[in-house]
Amino acid sequence: MNFPAELKYSKSHEWVKMLDDTTALVGISDFAQEELGDLVFINLPQVGDSVTKEESMCDVESVKAVSDVMSPVTGVVAEVNEELLDAPEKLNDDPYGAWIAKIENITDTEELLDASDYEAFTREA
Repeated sequence: MNFPAELKYSKSHEWVKMLDDTTALVGISDFAQEELGDLVFINLPQVGDSVTKEESMCDVESVKAVSDVMSPVTGVVAEVNEELLDAPEKLNDDPYGAWIAKIENITDTEELLDASDYEAFTREA
C-alpha cells in the first residue's frame, strides 16, 4: 500500500495535498479505494459548495455499495476533477493522481495525519 510522504491524511481515508497555505487538492487514499473495491460512479461536489471537515462532500459508488467521501478540511470547492465523471475507475488506478476537488479558503487542518501516522492508523483499522 502506498502512503506518499508529501500528503496529509484524514482518519476517514482522504488525502490532502496543500498547494499553498489555504488551497489544496483532496482525494481518497490507496487504503480507501482498496476497501471500496471497483468504483463505477462518482457524484462530485459543485464548484462554490462549502465543505465542512468530517462532513460528506460527495459520494462514490462501487460494485459493493455507495459510500460518502468526507471532507478532510473546511473550505470552499474551487474546482472539481470532471474527468472522474466518465472514468471513476481512475480513483482505483491512481488514487493519488486522481484528485476529486480543489478546496480553497481552508481551515481545520490541525488533525490531519502525516504519512507515517496514517500508515500506523490503517494497520489498526
